[in-house]
Amino acid sequence: MYYTYIAMLAYLVVLFLTLRDIRIYRRTGLASYRKGAFKGLMASTVVLVGTLLTTLFPNPGLLIVFIGLFINRKGIREKVFRDAGTIDRLLGKTDI
Repeated sequence: MYYTYIAMLAYLVVLFLTLRDIRIYRRTGLASYRKGAFKGLMASTVVLVGTLLTTLFPNPGLLIVFIGLFINRKGIREKVFRDAGTIDRLLGKTDI
């Protein structure tokens, strides 16, 4: 039962980070954030499949969720935050 909650939390985190990357890309137009948003969409799909599978088979489902989190790794990014606070960085508000 807790496995499903863990998988859902992982899905929400990947989705939140993907939406943040999309917002930063729309504001700045930097290619690294576009690539990160695309990887986030692929990762969120894999994590969603793993979350749905976790309800039936917990261990293989969590393995697929972990693979999705591994896909979500982002590469090197340009600096878009200069004087932004923690909340502004979390929400994707850029200084550019």
